[in-house]
Amino acid sequence: IVTIVASFVVLAMGSSGQVFAASALRGLRFFQILRMVRMDRRGGTWKLLGSVVYAHRQELITTLYIGFLGLIFASFLVYLAEKDVNRKFSNFAQALWWGVITLCTVGYGDMVPETWQGKIIASFCALLGISFFALPAGILGSGFALKVQQQQRQKHMIRRRQPAAMLIQSLWRCYAADEHSVSVATWKIHQIPLPSPPS
Repeated sequence: IVTIVASFVVLAMGSSGQVFAASALRGLRFFQILRMVRMDRRGGTWKLLGSVVYAHRQELITTLYIGFLGLIFASFLVYLAEKDVNRKFSNFAQALWWGVITLCTVGYGDMVPETWQGKIIASFCALLGISFFALPAGILGSGFALKVQQQQRQKHMIRRRQPAAMLIQSLWRCYAADEHSVSVATWKIHQIPLPSPPS
């Protein structure tokens, strides 16, 4: 569909829009990636991801909350340490920007603490960022491992269900057909004696 629409755009532009048409077609090549979505038609991978996130939502929310508090606290400490010395930390919003960049371990380098107090806080903030990025990854990784193990166990149980049902049915038939059974749950009471052949 995307190719047909792109062809109509090229034809509608005529020869005057050759430069635009070529760049538009190159831009539309990006949509070829969407063909990969068809590989997962039932959405099994997204369901798996959603179930893992939902199962571990409390741990993930706790990690994000503690990380957010660490961001606010570290940004405030850097702001207090650098506001008189460094013009780039003139307000808390700029210190918060620095905290986000440092905690995410991006490190643009546009804002750098100059005092030794600010540098110590920055080093702890960077270590905190690394550890708090590792926590959700570990939580999700262990969740995926547990979920895959649970799915494999469930498949194994489904494979065993049919033979177990057949075994129970066979045993019941054998018990119900036993001549010496005193149970009412046998076939004896349902058996009608055949009339004897006339002699």
